[in-house]
Amino acid sequence: MAEAGACEVWFYHLQRTGPDQALPELLEKTLQKGWRAVVRAREPERVEHLDGWLWSYRDDSFLPHAPDDEAGAARQPILLTTGFENPNGADALFLVDGSEAGELVGYARCVVLFDGNDEAQLAAARAQWSALKAKGFAASYWKQQARGWEKQA
Repeated sequence: MAEAGACEVWFYHLQRTGPDQALPELLEKTLQKGWRAVVRAREPERVEHLDGWLWSYRDDSFLPHAPDDEAGAARQPILLTTGFENPNGADALFLVDGSEAGELVGYARCVVLFDGNDEAQLAAARAQWSALKAKGFAASYWKQQARGWEKQA
């Protein structure tokens, strides 16, 4: 786990795909780094959806994960939750559907995925950007382009 205060926050502005398409690719990259991840959603129904999706998003692959209410979930490299705990000792926190960051102590990176076609998610991301920058977190903004992700700030 990362030391306190070392967390970078990366905002991913989705314009060409939705979170369901972007999240698995980002989680794959996280696991390739040898990191663990927590994916935080706002609603239990979304956790349930992601649980099924991460097993089936691609025919030739899956991402090892579990919802936080399953036995042994803390041993999984990817934990799906609506809670604010980090029981699997994750290095990366992924926020989807406008979920709140909470405390970022212990994370190396927080990734905020937001749908650029959803005004509520845009507003929530802007508010999170301002709040996290005011707390002194290093933040960067990535925009989805036709050729991939491009860092904007």
